[in-house]
Amino acid sequence: MSFPPSAAPCADVQRVLCVFAHPDDVDFGSAGTVARWVDEGLEVSYLLVTRGDAGGFDETPRDEMPGLREAEQRAAAAAVGVKQVDFLEGYADGSVTPSLALRKDLVAAIRRARPDRILTSSPLRRWDRIAGPSHPDHLAVGEALTCAVYPDARNPFAHPDLGAAGLAAWTVREIWYSGGPEPDHAVDVTDTFDRKLAALRAHVSQTTHLHELDVMLRERLGGLAESLGLPGRLAEAFTIIRTE
Repeated sequence: MSFPPSAAPCADVQRVLCVFAHPDDVDFGSAGTVARWVDEGLEVSYLLVTRGDAGGFDETPRDEMPGLREAEQRAAAAAVGVKQVDFLEGYADGSVTPSLALRKDLVAAIRRARPDRILTSSPLRRWDRIAGPSHPDHLAVGEALTCAVYPDARNPFAHPDLGAAGLAAWTVREIWYSGGPEPDHAVDVTDTFDRKLAALRAHVSQTTHLHELDVMLRERLGGLAESLGLPGRLAEAFTIIRTE
């Protein structure tokens, strides 16, 4: 199973909500694109489902990891110009499922932010990269978010308690999926690569062991650009689905 060919992006997007499972997910796959959106004047905000409490590669005490990773994500967001960073409560790194409870929390976030575009992780597994993009939490967030976009967030009769609290129904017009199989929409991030790198280096607990992070990223993004018709450039790649 794969995605259909990407739709053309909406031309008049004003607000973008980026929803991911862990701190650093948005930065590995999309920080260069986010930096471009900020430069273009789009209002971009982040929502993280967990605080990445199962992450890290050293002996940092487990009870310190959530606060550490939250601070790292806020610093990474600042590196690309994103000011609004929120975290859900009650979800543990490594055990996220596309539950009704998560769907409702995401509906509330969508109705608050009222985004035209959502960026999230793919709900479809990549069998060529079982690690990274195919983490179960990533798949779960992508699935729950897709269900929150349709039908939940736009349906005024879904979650009536949210409506009663002033969170009116909202239709997200498009979803950009990161990390899925055969992404076909390239974004040239050559000019924002340095900010992407700075964002990733802000995740000290996750990247200090990657001694050639710059080289690895340039090889990966250069290969993506080459395969999608941008030779000599650096690119991030997505699948775009229109929801209207």
